[in-house]
Amino acid sequence: MGLPRIDIQFKTLAATAIKRSERGTVALILEDDTSYSNPIEMDGINDIPKDLSDTNKEQIQLAFMGGVKSPRKVIAYIIPENAEGASADYTEAQNYLETIIWDYLAVPQIKSSDVMAMATWVKGLRDNKNMEVKAVLPNCKADHEAVINCTAQKIITAAADTYDSGSGYDGGSKYGKEYTAADYCSRIAGIAAGCPLTMSITFQVLSEVTDVLPHMTVEECDEAIDNGELILINDGEKVKIARGVNSLTTISADKGEDWQKIAIVDKMDLWKRDVTRTIADNYIGKYNNTYANKRLLIAAVQAYNDSLTAEGVLDDSLPEYNNVTIDIEAQRLFLESMGVKVDDMDEQQIKEANTKSSVFITSNPKYLDAMEDMKISVAM
Repeated sequence: MGLPRIDIQFKTLAATAIKRSERGTVALILEDDTSYSNPIEMDGINDIPKDLSDTNKEQIQLAFMGGVKSPRKVIAYIIPENAEGASADYTEAQNYLETIIWDYLAVPQIKSSDVMAMATWVKGLRDNKNMEVKAVLPNCKADHEAVINCTAQKIITAAADTYDSGSGYDGGSKYGKEYTAADYCSRIAGIAAGCPLTMSITFQVLSEVTDVLPHMTVEECDEAIDNGELILINDGEKVKIARGVNSLTTISADKGEDWQKIAIVDKMDLWKRDVTRTIADNYIGKYNNTYANKRLLIAAVQAYNDSLTAEGVLDDSLPEYNNVTIDIEAQRLFLESMGVKVDDMDEQQIKEANTKSSVFITSNPKYLDAMEDMKISVAM
């Protein structure tokens, strides 16, 4: 029997969703004057090529530091160094990155004049090519969930022997210096890639950082976050990420406030990746497009949603959440386009109608957020 195995695979994916989400992949585009066979795939800092420049070694190390966990992998694509003031040619690297799976991108040597073009490319991957990817870019008002806008002006780190390195990171020779936002995008990408679905990067401590400038008032922090900026704050004892937000600021019916949260977008991406690829691998082209087979597919995706609910990824507080059904309106419009008189059909007839090779399914997963906003009343 063929189709029920999709049900089993979906349940297996759901059961491992949290574990899988802890170890994402960071992609880096780096400039170097040495000739390499691209790409450079690394599972840890011991895989960093010894003849890379010190600057690029450090960027890879920053990505591998991670947060709750280190990234599963860092993939570096090397492009030639450019003359001072000249724009880099990212075409070859971008063409490659469109062919593989990754989660977060950083381009630490990117010039300010190239930032928006890189953002536009990443946005296009999500909007037009169905790739669940994000980029951490410096000072980039992209107004899109695909771009995390890192805006710290100056990040000051401790000497290598004065902080708990963690994650197997050896400190490196470059620490005890100042960094720009662009310099630290690899670090933020690594933190995001290593964050489980049950958490967010809000208040993630950067143990190697001693201070960040400018110091901001509470009002200034609130304004920056509302403007879609990922900022670092010094709470007087440690430096940490103020809130895990992306650059999206324009809220619409299609993209509500949830889309501004890095943690929620990561959950959306996992759901989309699991569902679309499992269907593509196990269903498309393998079964007749009958109403009975559509119902079996719906049941399989529903089982995935139910399992994610049990794993604490989806919210089941209301019965209308997380349901999977045939998209009646989309199916009605399709039938109309084929010349079918849908005004004479009831809902069940529309569900059972022949839609040729097209399948119209809708779901409304409701993602759980992490604890971030606390209000505590103290009775005296």
